[in-house]
Amino acid sequence: MKFLIINGPNLNLLGKRDTTIYGSDSLSDINDFIKNHFDEDSFEFFQSNHEGDIIDKIHQVGENYSGVVINPGAYAHYSYAIRDALESCSIPVIEVHLSNIYEREEFRRVSVTAPVCAGIISGEGKQGYIKAVEKIKEAYSN
Repeated sequence: MKFLIINGPNLNLLGKRDTTIYGSDSLSDINDFIKNHFDEDSFEFFQSNHEGDIIDKIHQVGENYSGVVINPGAYAHYSYAIRDALESCSIPVIEVHLSNIYEREEFRRVSVTAPVCAGIISGEGKQGYIKAVEKIKEAYSN
């Protein structure tokens, strides 16, 4: 199976940005962690701080992938444009957040993108990406 992992704004700062919330792993460390966990699958990793670039990448999904795992970062809380792009996906999409958005600031507790995803995993750290891929694989086995 082939998966697209999309990471949104400021996730390029992982390992440097508030490690008490986001952990000490860099985005590269997390990508390696995902690849090493699923030897038989292939992954494409994409990160952007620009909303339009993320939308363009989602539009390119087509039938090239088995599923998408997206950590939209702060865009989860206000980007109806990313929401609309995700809604057009014909393959499973799982939203992931490293921190538990439900226990953070009030504005972070609502995700406008999650309702058009097949699920959301929040507060599991880098393990959340693993769980998201497993959930997509499970959808194909049922």
